Amino acid sequence: MAKCKTMTYYHLGELVHQQAKKLNRKTALKYQDVEGEWVDMTWDYFSDRIMKTSQAMAELGVMPDDNVGVYSQNMAKYLVTDFAAYANKAVMVPMYATSSPEQVSYIVTDAHVKLLFVGEQFQYNNAFKVQQSSDVLQRLIVFDQEVVLHPEDETSVYFDDFIASGDNSKSQALVKARLRLLRDDDLAAIIYTSGTTGEPKGVMLTHANFHKAFRIHDERLTQFSEKDLSMCFLPLTHIFEKAWTYYCLFKGATVAVNKEPSKIRETIKEVRPTVMSNVPRFWEKVYEGVKETMETAPRPLKWLFADAVKTGRRHSLEHVNKGKRPPLGNRLKFFLYKHTLFYLVKRVVGIDRGSFFPVAGAPLSDTINEFMQSIDVHIIYGYGLTETTATVSCFLDKGFRIGTVGKVMPDTEVKIGENNEILVRGGTVMKGYYNKPEATQEVFTEDGFFKTGDAGYLTEENEIILTERIKDLYKTSNGKYIAPQAIETRIGEDKYIDQVAVIGDQRKFVSALIVPNYDALAAYAREQGILFSSVKELVENQMIHDFLFGRIELLQSQFTNYEKIKRFALLPEPFRMEAGELTNTLKLRRKVVLEKYADIIDRLYHD
Repeated sequence: MAKCKTMTYYHLGELVHQQAKKLNRKTALKYQDVEGEWVDMTWDYFSDRIMKTSQAMAELGVMPDDNVGVYSQNMAKYLVTDFAAYANKAVMVPMYATSSPEQVSYIVTDAHVKLLFVGEQFQYNNAFKVQQSSDVLQRLIVFDQEVVLHPEDETSVYFDDFIASGDNSKSQALVKARLRLLRDDDLAAIIYTSGTTGEPKGVMLTHANFHKAFRIHDERLTQFSEKDLSMCFLPLTHIFEKAWTYYCLFKGATVAVNKEPSKIRETIKEVRPTVMSNVPRFWEKVYEGVKETMETAPRPLKWLFADAVKTGRRHSLEHVNKGKRPPLGNRLKFFLYKHTLFYLVKRVVGIDRGSFFPVAGAPLSDTINEFMQSIDVHIIYGYGLTETTATVSCFLDKGFRIGTVGKVMPDTEVKIGENNEILVRGGTVMKGYYNKPEATQEVFTEDGFFKTGDAGYLTEENEIILTERIKDLYKTSNGKYIAPQAIETRIGEDKYIDQVAVIGDQRKFVSALIVPNYDALAAYAREQGILFSSVKELVENQMIHDFLFGRIELLQSQFTNYEKIKRFALLPEPFRMEAGELTNTLKLRRKVVLEKYADIIDRLYHD
């Protein structure tokens, strides 16, 4: 337990139990039952389930410092398992629900995971396959009662049966003894990076790392309280969601657990959260949807919405954000639009009760950021890594600057090193990489700064401006440096474009592989009378190619000539995780893409 002023920062192993004493019958979690109905879990019940699970772990032989795995989509049981492990001084090792048997096997072996909690049938099947060939993995605990166990499986048990096994005085006494031994420097989690540039590395985060994250967010997000309702949508394997959800529970806020990512459009309308951490892709889809609706609206409504956005920009960005009082006329118009047009847009999405929305994990287009702020959607844009327990910098409530990823967090040191690399030092920086002392040594400077691998610079106000991932930087054959992510983010704003992979390393000009928005492009083709009988035929049509080229030219007007995409190929299939082209966090694996599409890329450079 650590204290700061009047706030007590409890070890994660005792956090929920302490909150239950104070909040007892208040709702801690909301989750969907098998019929899809939302169920409330009180703090008292949450605490009770965690205690029973921690006793079952102790009964099974889980020891302090053991690594316990979880391979599941987001569930209430997932969070119960996390906090139960922490009560035993054990370490959680999360795995993405979409991970392949090979990825699971690598983590199980590297982290020596003997006990693995799995979600649904897909995860169970893969995990059982791994267990059959593993010298390490001994037992699976299955969250979903509907999972059909393999006929030869003699060791797996369902979660509900598992927690009943620890209901005895001996295991209860053992857990209570361990709760008294909890320390801030205990290892909390080993979170494996997605491995865009090599083999995954296990990031070791301590309870002290999470405590420090809570402290600095308390200073930055002063508007956040136990009255808020957060939608847990990103995978809990992702440090952004994990750290944010833990912070929500620390604050006493209610967390609604979204299990199926594909159903977020429905569940967000049912829950109507006040806060939700998310990646830019979600907001890109919202932006595309609003823009498309407005483009097809009657002219008077189109004009009205354009005026509303202009009014919102002037009110929120040019005045309120700069600490200035908007003119009376602007205040009145904004009030009107806020409670009519803006409210309707937000109501359709499900964010009409929204207070603020943390966004990180990838570059967010300035255009989209400015648009959202203008229609009264308060984006808190930030930057962080798994190795820094998420947030290094983020927007202030007021006084943020679009074009940056926010101001460096309190008690966090950032400086710029060689090749403009962003270096970070502070209480949220990881202990190191699990089983990889050499890799750990490589990413720290002699004076203890962590090398992020990201390039950028600091403003006079201590805000970070990101330029690129250093390893992603391209150098053309003409000696010019290209930042592909900046180009991809800009081009990805177009409603007809879904995914972009910029090419240019050691090439004489920049090209791109583009995955279009097939539905939007097909609708355009039909409007124009362009005939096609398949997606392949659609993307190979010269008229379609010329149409997109014109739109791309307009989007990249801000770039210098050598940065502009000169040629591109439209792909008939999207980049996919299953094909290894995307990581579990949907980041592009450039090496895989370059190898897979080598022939298409070479044709782009034939004169």
